[in-house]
Amino acid sequence: MRTYDLSPLYRATVGFDRLASLLDGVSRADEQAFSYPPYNIEKVAEDKYRISMAVAGFGEGDLDITVKEGSLYVTGKKSKVEGEPNGNFLYRGIAQRAFERRFDLADHIKVVGASLENGLLHIDLAREIPETLKPRSIKIDAQPKAQPKVIENAQAA
Repeated sequence: MRTYDLSPLYRATVGFDRLASLLDGVSRADEQAFSYPPYNIEKVAEDKYRISMAVAGFGEGDLDITVKEGSLYVTGKKSKVEGEPNGNFLYRGIAQRAFERRFDLADHIKVVGASLENGLLHIDLAREIPETLKPRSIKIDAQPKAQPKVIENAQAA
């Protein structure tokens, strides 16, 4: 595995430490590539996105979605129901282990909603750019004609 030293980026820039951390995290993405649960990220419209996660066996009460410090955390923990038979499984392919999945969100991305249907957790996201950051047009006024200067109630020549 290759590792890159990103410390020169930290020394030569100010305010880009999050970007350097993201680049550093990409090098470690191979370790997390096959982790549970599987998910899709799709672009639904120009500024709308959807994360779909396969969470078979989990109910609404078993899942928690939290946004904290620019990251989206999805956690799942299967609650044990008393009186539920453990079963004698010959093969258990549906994983019900606890998990935590983190997604780094870009600036101005907001979580709009979430739904659980047919074993898929759908999280809807939207980019909401504040009005102050949107481009705006500035009207150019024609400059009024220069009035001649008046010096001691007499017109200057």
